[in-house]
Amino acid sequence: MAKKNIAIVEDEGIVAMDISKCLTSLGYDVAFISDSGEKVLELVENAQPDLILMDVELKGRLNGLETAKLLREKYEIHIVFLTAFEDETTLNRIGELSPDGYLVKPFEDEHLEKTLKRVLKVQV
Repeated sequence: MAKKNIAIVEDEGIVAMDISKCLTSLGYDVAFISDSGEKVLELVENAQPDLILMDVELKGRLNGLETAKLLREKYEIHIVFLTAFEDETTLNRIGELSPDGYLVKPFEDEHLEKTLKRVLKVQV
């Protein structure tokens, strides 16, 4: 079975690099890393990730929720949101998009692994 490609969309570079290292150690390929919604919209067609880890807050005009909405209109792609905020407003906004899941930062590598396996339905 081919490795699954996962894109990381995170506005904090250190966090993105930590997630990238974790994904690689779990046996996934990192399709790309981006810190803005606009850049994701450019990269996703060529990279064709199996799943996007999408931070709610991003650099640029589009936040993660707006970017996910645009992606879902054009692609069938799994999206797991990353957020540092666990307030009801944020979680309701995430829920309106019917995501494949969400993780509250900071999260343990084991939580990321369980979420990816559940969403992608694979063993790596």
